[in-house]
Amino acid sequence: MTGRRRVAWLLMLSADAGLLAWGAMAALAPDRLPGPGGIPILTAGYEGFTKGSWQELTYASPGTAQYVTLLFRLYGAYIVAFGLLALAITVVPFRRGERWAWWALLAGNTLAYGAAMTYDRIVAAIGPFEISEYAGIVAVYVALALAFRPNVIRGGSVYQAHPTHVAPG
Repeated sequence: MTGRRRVAWLLMLSADAGLLAWGAMAALAPDRLPGPGGIPILTAGYEGFTKGSWQELTYASPGTAQYVTLLFRLYGAYIVAFGLLALAITVVPFRRGERWAWWALLAGNTLAYGAAMTYDRIVAAIGPFEISEYAGIVAVYVALALAFRPNVIRGGSVYQAHPTHVAPG
């Protein structure tokens, strides 16, 4: 594996592992997933979107608060499912330079990271931890740029030598 391919692979692996970890926290412990100002992201998101108090909601309508928490946990579970799939694609097909893996990781990461970043913007809950989402998508795009070859579009392996190059020996 060339240095460029190795960097691409490690960047993609890191970005998707980070997304998986975020999804696991959202699914298992949303009340411990930090948002802006150290407030849990679920609380910050609810308060940023409704301009109401999460504490007041949990007191006045505990069933509604439990339902909102359930939806957030399910969102986290979907991110876990995507993260596992993305890691499996990264570890074998992307590492080998398979063309379809390049496209799958482009589409999947754009949607997964895009959804998380859109949520943060809509609910006005962007803090230091949410900046990691922007760093993650940048890592994905840098990895894809490092792995890109024109034959990704035409067919063949992502890492296949350009037709005008002659392999040594």
